[in-house]
Amino acid sequence: MDRTERKGDNEMKLTILGPWGAYPAADSASASYLIQTESVNVLLDCGSGALAQLQRHLPLEELDAVVLTHYHTDHIADVYCLQHAAMILMQLGRRTKPIEIYAHDADPEAFATLAYGEYMHSHVIAVGDTLTLGDLTWTFGHTTHPVPCLSMRIEHGGQTLVFTADTAWNDDLVRIGRNADLLLCESNLYNEYFGKIGGHLTAGEAGRLASQCGAKRLVLTHLPQYGDLGQLVREAQETYPGPIDLARTGDQYVL
Repeated sequence: MDRTERKGDNEMKLTILGPWGAYPAADSASASYLIQTESVNVLLDCGSGALAQLQRHLPLEELDAVVLTHYHTDHIADVYCLQHAAMILMQLGRRTKPIEIYAHDADPEAFATLAYGEYMHSHVIAVGDTLTLGDLTWTFGHTTHPVPCLSMRIEHGGQTLVFTADTAWNDDLVRIGRNADLLLCESNLYNEYFGKIGGHLTAGEAGRLASQCGAKRLVLTHLPQYGDLGQLVREAQETYPGPIDLARTGDQYVL
């Protein structure tokens, strides 16, 4: 696995657009990630600032789909800007097809806001579903969060990217993360907050999850806005011996 901007014919590329929870740091974005192969460009979550960062790597005309984990604002804030972008680009003739957006419907009111006429079409996904987007295969698992939320396993050409989404510990994370080539794992809490704040993982738990999954690489994301972020890596290293990175805006991984 290379950290590089190059992508070959049979590779999957992950670009970190937004590694932040809650709200973005300057010149960054909250939860948002671009996943690309030769056949498809998919935005995974669409937090605040996502579109500005996305256009550094991909023209909006070339975005095929969006997949959402849940409806907290730091994961969907830019969806509604994207609806208008799709409309304008189609009216200008620069897009010829709508953007397809996928999300759970456990919150029917929120799901109903995703479709936008002929410009954005919405589709339901759920735990246990299999979704094919181009040459990517997605499956969805349980999380433990204050609102319904999906973890995701994304497979392409024998390589596997797993995203925990927002979650406290649960054993289904180990199942869906099994043998991941890259585990993109939320790490919103320092170890001192273990057992004190629900719905999120500590860095030590992220490391433990990577170890139990047999993940080849751990990338910590959904980062807090306080403290020494390097401490998150050090705490994850206590429970996981493999390579660990902090997710940073613009970082790219080729699988």
